[in-house]
Amino acid sequence: MLSKDSREIFQDYMPNNICFGCGKNTKNGLHIKSYWVDNFSECVWTPKNIHQGWPGIMNGGIIATIIDCHVMGTSMAYAYKHENRPLGSLPEYKYATGSMKIKYLKPTPNQTVLLRAKVLSYSEKKVYISCKVISKKTVTAIGEVIAFRVYDSSKKEKNLFQV
Repeated sequence: MLSKDSREIFQDYMPNNICFGCGKNTKNGLHIKSYWVDNFSECVWTPKNIHQGWPGIMNGGIIATIIDCHVMGTSMAYAYKHENRPLGSLPEYKYATGSMKIKYLKPTPNQTVLLRAKVLSYSEKKVYISCKVISKKTVTAIGEVIAFRVYDSSKKEKNLFQV
């Protein structure tokens, strides 16, 4: 198994990503880092005091953002994995949120969390993923997300946006 330092971080292969949650160079962003562990994608993330909703409790919007960004990176990485090619190879794919349903099971302490996502279904146009937020070995939230492919560098005329 790869050490944490040698894992390929999905967000390193998302050029021009200016997202607040997963843009790796976005000033004051969350800078989440996602990677594969077996058939799951994982992300370990540590909030700051400004990410609290109530003292000691992580803000629900921040939880939604880290789930969303972890799942978008996972969608891109899974497409490459599904096609048996390395991250960063062409064509380049980008994903955006189609829908997101979050069940907040209990308050999430404003401390380091583990996000663990699994792809439930995949097609060229959309990916359905379940993502757990785990705090101190307890699942505190579960997100069910549909991600749409909005960019494919091999089909520029059919993209929803241009970057």
